[in-house]
Formats: sequence, C-alpha cells, structure tokens
Amino acid sequence: MTRPVPPPSGAVLLSVPLTGRSLVQHSPADRVPSHGTWSFGSAHAIDLVPVDGRGRSAPRTWRGVVATESPAAFVGFGAAVSAPAAGTVVQVHDGEPDHRARRSQPALVLYVLGQAARARRGGAALAGNHVVIALGPGGPFVLLAHLQCGSVRVQPGQAVDGGHRVGRCGNSGNSTEPHVHLQVSDSTDWPTARGVPFVFRRADGSTWLPRNGSVIDGRCEP
Repeated sequence: MTRPVPPPSGAVLLSVPLTGRSLVQHSPADRVPSHGTWSFGSAHAIDLVPVDGRGRSAPRTWRGVVATESPAAFVGFGAAVSAPAAGTVVQVHDGEPDHRARRSQPALVLYVLGQAARARRGGAALAGNHVVIALGPGGPFVLLAHLQCGSVRVQPGQAVDGGHRVGRCGNSGNSTEPHVHLQVSDSTDWPTARGVPFVFRRADGSTWLPRNGSVIDGRCEP
C-alpha cells in the first residue's frame, strides 16, 4: 500500500465525482504542478480514469497497440459525473466532439505534436466539454473537464448539491482516453487563475489525497 498523504493546509474538501473504480493519474500528491504547468489554474489538478476490475481502462486490442480507438470501447465513456461539492454552476461548455482515443505510441506522438495548437485555442480546446462550480460567491471554483458531448445537464446560475449529476465522462478536449480532469482554482480568468489544493473526504469525515497509479472506488471508502 502507498503511504497516506497529509492534507495540504487550507485544502478544499471534495467528494470523488465518479462512483466506480478509477485509476489516478497526474496527482498533486506526487508533484506540484501535477500536470507539469502552473497555467490555467491546473497546478493541483488530478485525472481520474475509470477502469474495470482488472485495472484496465479498456480491453487490449491490436488497435490499442498501433492505432486510435473508439472512445465507446472504454470503461469510462458515458460514466456519470457528479458535483464533488455544493455550489453554483458558473460556466458550462458543451458541443465539443469526443475524439478517438490514443493508447498506441504512434497515435500519441501525433497527438503531442498538436499540443501547442490546442493551448493557443484556449479553454475549450483544452478542457473540452466542461462544468465549473463556484463553491462560494468569490470561489474557489471546481472544474470538471473532458465531459461527453451532449451530456451536460446543468446551466449557469443553477445551484447544485454534492452528488448532483452534471454530465458524463467523455473524451473531449485535450484528452487521450475517456477520463475526468478535476481541478480547483481561485478564478475563472484562466490565463491568470492559480490552482488551489484539495483533498477527498471520506464518509467518516477523514480526508485523503490518492497518489499516481492508485485505484480508488467512489462507491466506498478507500
């Protein structure tokens, strides 16, 4: 087992936004900035990749080795995504296509070459379909990104409780396979926003922050 990570001072308390098993990637428990950049308020972001009982995001096929794959072949595609805390929806974006998934090295190389162009296009190209929830009148703000096209179920100004369905897991934006990107920031002015630390809360009130490579289950306490 990995050693527990002490909660950062002043960390925002959240619930896991997915109810099944998820593989943790790019966790701020391992490094900050977790995604290798301080930009767009993503310094403390985390990625949750839904997986099956064997820890796989999708069955292994020849396409997964040499080509792109349909996002529908992945465990997480279409999985329900819920608000991780109570607040007010302040931003919604939908309509970005769910592009093909990329696990093979050839497909990944081509994808990486387009990274700079996506960054220049701004938030929609990076986050894809997404929802932003303000936890208070002046923030902080929770971003749930890479949602499935057409799945967003909330509107700006709508109050939501923790656990309220906001959309479904997809592969839109800067995403190589279906997953949920979660981050907390101090602003929605993304070019200047700063990341805010967070932890997940268990049913008994204790908190934890999962490390890279760990598998968590939103249906039960880790």
